[in-house]
Amino acid sequence: MVLRREAFLGQVKERGEYGTEREAQRAARVVLALLGAHLVGEVRARLAARLPEDFALILLNPLQSAEPLTPERFVRATAAWIEGATEQTATWDVGAVLSTVADAAGQDLLEQVLFQLPTGYDLLFGHPQPT
Repeated sequence: MVLRREAFLGQVKERGEYGTEREAQRAARVVLALLGAHLVGEVRARLAARLPEDFALILLNPLQSAEPLTPERFVRATAAWIEGATEQTATWDVGAVLSTVADAAGQDLLEQVLFQLPTGYDLLFGHPQPT
């Protein structure tokens, strides 16, 4: 099931405790662009199919990444792309967006997404995996 744009941004806004939808949209765009650089093939396409169209396009046309980023570097990269962000606020941004993405994905697809990512991303998605 595809989340409508308003529902997706509403969840990100609530989870990130943003004052405006614009702030939620900014966080979603940056985080999805970075995430898209780490996913490939059918998994990325299936995840994009669960997102509102404008956010799906961001995931499918990501920023370029020379190598997979560890969760810590992913947060730092997010901070670098959001004006005025710190690592602490970027952690909040990443969590708000990725937890919403996890809910849209569902458990089976989320497991496939996490399989493509370096260890530790489960915490960023708000779904800790047993070790």
